[in-house]
Amino acid sequence: MQIKQVRNATLLIDFGGSKFLIDPYLAEKDANPGFKGTVNSHIRNPRVDLTTPMDEILNVDAVIVTHTHPDHWDEAAIRLVPKDLPLFAQHERDADLIRSQGFTDVRVLEDGVRFGAIELIKTAGRHGSPEAVAAAYEVLGDVCGVVFKSPGEKTLYVAGDTVWNDDVAANLATYAPDVVVLNAGDAQVAGLGSIIMGTEDIKQVHEAVPSATIIASHLEAVNHSVLSRAELRAFVCEHRMEAKVLVPDDDQSYTF
Repeated sequence: MQIKQVRNATLLIDFGGSKFLIDPYLAEKDANPGFKGTVNSHIRNPRVDLTTPMDEILNVDAVIVTHTHPDHWDEAAIRLVPKDLPLFAQHERDADLIRSQGFTDVRVLEDGVRFGAIELIKTAGRHGSPEAVAAAYEVLGDVCGVVFKSPGEKTLYVAGDTVWNDDVAANLATYAPDVVVLNAGDAQVAGLGSIIMGTEDIKQVHEAVPSATIIASHLEAVNHSVLSRAELRAFVCEHRMEAKVLVPDDDQSYTF
């Protein structure tokens, strides 16, 4: 298994003999305004350039879009990703949207769906507190994660845009992943609080699966993510988690 942090929640994952592109956010730096109603909305997005070459990003066998928020599936991705690549969406509503954008092989993540020798398992998450999701469901919407399983590979859990909650705890208990990717930039919406994981969420995950390696993604790329890599690394060291919690720079990869 190889995992490369590209930018924001965009990952390149080489697993079980196939290459996956996760949540492609491919716009040029400063191409879009900040997200309305979020903290630091005056800052344009993306905040940083892509440092991974585009031909490497697009040299994959399949794409997974955990949800269609524009920092996970943007206009640049719609334009640049080959329309005939197999693409997995979380449910029929997202799949129909992506089909309407010209993609011809859109599949829905369902129990037991396979890609080659790989089993892809959709997992539940929640894009904020119960109160936040209830108050702003039209904005926050549905999200998912994915567990990857294949003979000869360690089990990988990409949690997606979620905070720590009972769903995540159950996913960890059920699948006992060896590697966990967390969206960990502590993105904030005014009046609603955190909508993805921050430091304490990461600590909760580590305590739930202390033998797993955690990779922190979704950092320093969008206006409303307030947790920096430096702050997270300091927290990891303070709580003596550095052997198990990795905070990659963009274009950094790990092999397991």
